Amino acid sequence: MSVDPSTLIVAVVAAAGAFIQGTDAPPEIKDQATQTLESYSSPSADQQVADVIAALPEPVRAPAQQAVDDATAAAAAALEPYLPPGVLTPPTPDPAPATPPQPVVPESVPETTPSAPVFLSSPPAVEGEATTGTGSVVQPVPAAFPRASLAPVGAIALFAPWLRKAGAICDGIKPATLAALYAAENGFRYGATAPVSPSGALGPGQFMPGTWAIYGKDTDEDGKADVLGIADPVMASGNLLCDTYEQIDAWKRQGRVSGDTLDLTIAAYNAGSGAVLRSGGMPSGSPDYENQTKPYVAKIRGSELSFAQLLAPLIGSPLGDGAGGRVVESAVRYLGLPYVWGGGTIDGPSGGGFDCSGLTSFAVHAAAGITLPRTSETQWNIGQEIPMDQARPGDLLFGNWQSGGPGHVAIYIGNGQMIHAPTTGDVVRIADVFPEMKARRIF
Repeated sequence: MSVDPSTLIVAVVAAAGAFIQGTDAPPEIKDQATQTLESYSSPSADQQVADVIAALPEPVRAPAQQAVDDATAAAAAALEPYLPPGVLTPPTPDPAPATPPQPVVPESVPETTPSAPVFLSSPPAVEGEATTGTGSVVQPVPAAFPRASLAPVGAIALFAPWLRKAGAICDGIKPATLAALYAAENGFRYGATAPVSPSGALGPGQFMPGTWAIYGKDTDEDGKADVLGIADPVMASGNLLCDTYEQIDAWKRQGRVSGDTLDLTIAAYNAGSGAVLRSGGMPSGSPDYENQTKPYVAKIRGSELSFAQLLAPLIGSPLGDGAGGRVVESAVRYLGLPYVWGGGTIDGPSGGGFDCSGLTSFAVHAAAGITLPRTSETQWNIGQEIPMDQARPGDLLFGNWQSGGPGHVAIYIGNGQMIHAPTTGDVVRIADVFPEMKARRIF
């Protein structure tokens, strides 16, 4: 395996950040530690290693480089089972995009109206760019899997429930398309510190104020339509894309445009539907369209499969809006958090993590206000057993059977998979359901 030291540093820093945010340390300690971790720059680390080797006497440079390579490969082999596919594969930077054109929304709003909503996509984030997040468990790091632009490790866990809902608004727009678009737009960066584009586009969906005035709604019912949040922008993007998809499909039936409807919809998100209509299809002719819009569409369509694979365990089976879905959504927020024996309460992780029954205790209480007994053996007595083939998201799965009962408990997420805190030295992860497991429904 050939791995750059920088990608290993990124993985370690991301894991350390998740650990720190999972502890019970005071906020000021967490903030200071997070700032320290975010100060690490993988390119500068690579340069420091190179400088040290270059300063060595000539006869020992090659052996020293080989030792660094061997250590890097060994560490990568140890880390790889705990990271999303491709996280240790250095990404290939994209060429710097040109300044995007000024777009317009679907034809139903006159382009000449001063108050017409305008949406402008910012250029894709630069691979390896140093950014800051929101102080949540997830911190942005470069390329968590192949062809994904600046996707944070674990960020999908936060966005997944809303990607699923927004991806169900219409048949033409799927969750993986939205995920790929958000990776290209702003690298899933959200909150008060999320970068603002030079044109003033805001939040993870990069909405211009005019467009947000029409599509921004308080979908998570927290009292405000927050363009910098997660739920509201994702749902706004879903509605905007579906409206645009329908408009472009109508234009195709009228013979006014030609081309793949989804390709043209993504192009309209970047350049405006007016550009699609004027070009009779994929925006072309302008240097901005050639250098920014077309590569933007290609990037998103090219990364859909990777995002679909990453999302499959979380949304392969609809979670639904009931307590079971909320149990899963509560648990996936802590993907990557270390296993800690005895860790976890109804209030969240403790001691830096969860054990198996601590995770289920927290998720069930967060979702439904139910306080479970603390161990897997005693949790087996709650609810009723159901056949495994009837399990649905949010049901508890029990395994590792011993004389006193089950020694392990997990949460079913659908599609033959579960989320659990496995054992010492491991992390909260998604895995295939164990063959001997039994299911219980507690709602």
